[in-house]
Amino acid sequence: MTKSNYKLTKEDFKQINRRNLFTFQLGWNYERMQGSSYLYTVLPQLRKMYGDDTEELKTAMTAHAQFFNTSNFLNTIVTGIDLAIEEKEGIEGISTVSGIKTGLMGPFAAIGDSIFGALIPTIFGAISANMAIQGNPVGVFLWLAAQIAVMVLRWKQLEFSYKEGVSLVTTMQHRLTALTDAATLMGVFMVGALVATMINVKIAWAPAIGDVTLSLQNNLDMILPRLFPALIVGAVYWLLGKKNITSTRAIFIVLIVSIALSALGVISK
Repeated sequence: MTKSNYKLTKEDFKQINRRNLFTFQLGWNYERMQGSSYLYTVLPQLRKMYGDDTEELKTAMTAHAQFFNTSNFLNTIVTGIDLAIEEKEGIEGISTVSGIKTGLMGPFAAIGDSIFGALIPTIFGAISANMAIQGNPVGVFLWLAAQIAVMVLRWKQLEFSYKEGVSLVTTMQHRLTALTDAATLMGVFMVGALVATMINVKIAWAPAIGDVTLSLQNNLDMILPRLFPALIVGAVYWLLGKKNITSTRAIFIVLIVSIALSALGVISK
């Protein structure tokens, strides 16, 4: 058979979402990245569409096991569109499905990682952390509420994209760049805000010239408040650009330098 006579049900969507939420990254590898997990996520539905031990099923499995890598938070949008095409066109739609996966995984990776991997954790993490520092337990529930909302979105978007099908791609295509740029700008804005509020380091060293004590921290504040934290972030950013410096090494360098300077009385909290 070439056409699929099977129509996806609510139970199918639940099964796909469960596999996606709990196992999608378990099959990650350097050769095909998320390809194996993508196949595992939709395999029960492919069997219902094409039947067991059929040539159509083998072709579909081979296609879905190919290289795939996108944001964990938006991958089910691609899955919903793919299943809608295969349900309508059967195995004849596999080439279309492969093209859609290739075309969407890049933009969705940029958008999903920017918004859900960086922006939302930064905003809600900063707010929750500040509440926790002040002894306010509401921060914990705020963080949990944000994560639950993200999971609900991941659960709902599969069926929505399935119903909208290919038309969703044309509807969203002109907005992808704008969403990416907006998320990037908001992320930069939040990083700047976090530099000013979360990095509490001051210059404690105040050399004495005769009877006058020179406060370097006050002088820097007169130039620009929170200038020293901004310089620290700039130094770490420059450090990460070096060839053999990873984020882990940068963290250890910051810890060692901070402890040494604090012990010498150069910096303080």
